[in-house]
Amino acid sequence: MIQHNIDVIFSKLHNATVTRADLDYEGSITIDRNLMDAANMLAHQKVAIYNNTNGERIETYIIEGARGSGEIGINGAAAHKVRKGDQVIIVAYTSMDYEVAKQWSPTIVLLDENNQPKELSKAA
Repeated sequence: MIQHNIDVIFSKLHNATVTRADLDYEGSITIDRNLMDAANMLAHQKVAIYNNTNGERIETYIIEGARGSGEIGINGAAAHKVRKGDQVIIVAYTSMDYEVAKQWSPTIVLLDENNQPKELSKAA
C-alpha cells in the first residue's frame, strides 16, 4: 500500500467581515486573537482567503490582532483584492496521511455580522 499525504482543511473562519484594508502596510491578514484561538490558528500561519463578495482568492499569513476586537484586517497588496466590508472565508490547511484524513474533521467557526463566533463545529 502506498502511503501519501494530502492537503485538507485544518480550520476555517466562515463569513468574516473585513474591518480594514490597508495598502500601506506590510502584507498579511490581521485576525482578532480570540478568533484565532477559536479556529486553532497561529500567528505566521499560512492561510487562504476566499472573498465571497468579489470572487478573489489569495494566500497570505496571519498577524495576531487585539483580543476581542473583531478585527479582520487585510494588509498590503491584498487590499487591492479585498475591501473593507467584504465577506470572506479564511482557511488554514494542513497535510496529513491519506488514511488519517479519512477520519479528520476540521474546526469550523461561523461568524456573525460583528465577527463574533455564533457556531463552532467539527464538521464541514
